[in-house]
Amino acid sequence: MNLKEYFSRIHFVGSYDTADLTTLNQIHEQHVKHIPFENLSIHSGEKIVTNIEACFDKLIKKKRGGWCSENNSVLAWVLKKLGYDITLLGACVYDTRKKAYPTMKTHIIIKVVIDGNTYIADVGFGFSKQIRQPLAMISGKDQPQIPGIFRLTEENGFWCVDKISRKNHPEQSYHDPSLLEKSNVVKMYGFTLEPFSIEKFDSCLSYLQESPESLFTNKSICSLQTTDGLRTLVGWTYGEITYKYKEDMDLVIFKTLTNEEVEYTLKEKFGITLENKLVPVNNAIYFTV
Repeated sequence: MNLKEYFSRIHFVGSYDTADLTTLNQIHEQHVKHIPFENLSIHSGEKIVTNIEACFDKLIKKKRGGWCSENNSVLAWVLKKLGYDITLLGACVYDTRKKAYPTMKTHIIIKVVIDGNTYIADVGFGFSKQIRQPLAMISGKDQPQIPGIFRLTEENGFWCVDKISRKNHPEQSYHDPSLLEKSNVVKMYGFTLEPFSIEKFDSCLSYLQESPESLFTNKSICSLQTTDGLRTLVGWTYGEITYKYKEDMDLVIFKTLTNEEVEYTLKEKFGITLENKLVPVNNAIYFTV
C-alpha cells in the first residue's frame, strides 16, 4: 500500500504537500470519477471484507470498484497518511419504502476537520446521489454540486443528508420508469457524530451480502461518475445520465444488454475486468439510479 499507487489509480497529478480543503476536494472528485461504486463481488463468487489491505488490493491494484466500506476505508487511509484529521462515522441509509431511517448502520462516511471547520467526505454512495466533493457540516445550507443540490440538516444531534434533484428527461425509446426518482427531494442517510470503527461494520456485512432482503443480493449494480454525469449498470440495464442537459433537467438514456454485452460494458465503460463469471441480477426491489 502506498500513496503513489492510489494517486495513479485516480489520475491525481496535483500537489498533496498541504492537508487543506482544496487538496481534499480534488482527491475526492478524482476518486469518484475513476473508482466505481459496485457490488459485483457478491454476484461473482467473491466475499466482501473490511480488511484495508484487501480493499486497497481490490480497488487500486486490481482496478475494481467497491461499496461504501471499501471506497471510504481506502480514502480514509489516504487522508490519514496525508495528515488530515479524520474520524469514521456510521450512517443509516433512508428506507424509502418504510419512510424511515433504520437503526442498522449500513453505510460508512468520513468526518474531516480542517482549520476548525468540519466536512463530510463520502466516495462510497454511488449513482446520482454521489457527492463530488465533501459537504460542509452546516445545517440547512444548500450546497450545489454537479449532480444537484445537497443539504445537511441537524436536529437533536442527528444529521440528515438530502439531495434536491433536477427533473429527468428519459430517452423516448425507454419505457420503464422504475429506475428513476419520482421525487425531486431525496433523503439519503442520517448519522450522529459518534465515532464508528471499521470493525463495527463487520456486524452487518453478512446481512448486506447474504440476506434475501438486502438490496445488494437482489441487484448487481455498478456506477461511475463522469465529468458531466454518470454511467450505471443495474442487472442487464446500462444507463448514461447527462446532468443539466437542459435548464433544470437531466438527460437519461437506458439500454438493455445481453450477458455478453454486460461483460464488455463493464470493461469498456467502467474499466472493470472480473476474475470470475458474473451472474447479473435485477430482482423486483425498490432502487433508483
